[in-house]
Amino acid sequence: MLLNLKSLLLSGAALASLVNAQVDPLLTGTWTTKSRKVFTGPGFYDPVNEKMFEPSLTGFSYSFTDDGFYEVAAYRAGSNPATPSCPKGIIQWQHGKYRKASNGSLILNPFAVDGRQLMSDPCSYKNAVYTRYRQQEIFKHYEVFPNPFDKAQRLNLYGWDGAPMNPMYLAYKPPQMLPTQTLNPTTAAATGTKPSSTGNSKRDLPGDDDGLVREALDRKALLKQRHSKNNADRLWWLGAGLTALGGVGYFCF
Repeated sequence: MLLNLKSLLLSGAALASLVNAQVDPLLTGTWTTKSRKVFTGPGFYDPVNEKMFEPSLTGFSYSFTDDGFYEVAAYRAGSNPATPSCPKGIIQWQHGKYRKASNGSLILNPFAVDGRQLMSDPCSYKNAVYTRYRQQEIFKHYEVFPNPFDKAQRLNLYGWDGAPMNPMYLAYKPPQMLPTQTLNPTTAAATGTKPSSTGNSKRDLPGDDDGLVREALDRKALLKQRHSKNNADRLWWLGAGLTALGGVGYFCF
């Protein structure tokens, strides 16, 4: 009996050691890039109302917990050299579980149905395209250390190929995150859509308010086009007015 109890305790200790080896407490917290405008949590994505909120600047944020969960929020924008009035933008959010492999790499496995992506391409689509999003991430290695300049905790992640990502800095500890569980387990059934083999499915957001979310990334491009048109109209009328005034002056003087 005592032997069995001892074996059970040793097995439990070994299992606990294995679990602890798969996470790194140094990662615990919410990390964000230099712009400090993108953070994980409810300020980025509202899973109840299916809303994504556009940050004022681009960047990305990762959060990790002590028990092996993670969350990521990203906002990226790119210029369009062929059509400058049509900049592209993309907002992505997902969460799931992470583990540290024996070779020091990080493996992030998202919950299959929860990830969301909002992509804006105003010259190709009237509204931004809202889809499910799922992408496993593998980081070859990482570093956590005090930044030499301001001593803030810094996280360097290196992609699967060893390419460095933009550094992140510790913003919150404990982390600022949404609940670490599947948030929309019945979304596909409720909307009548079926995830594709890649886990992505395109669908519309319901309601007028959500229509504004679809167009949120388009607003800047539309604003630029509108301003450009208004300026051209003003210049035309100014030129016409000056021409008319010159004609009056010619006959009077």
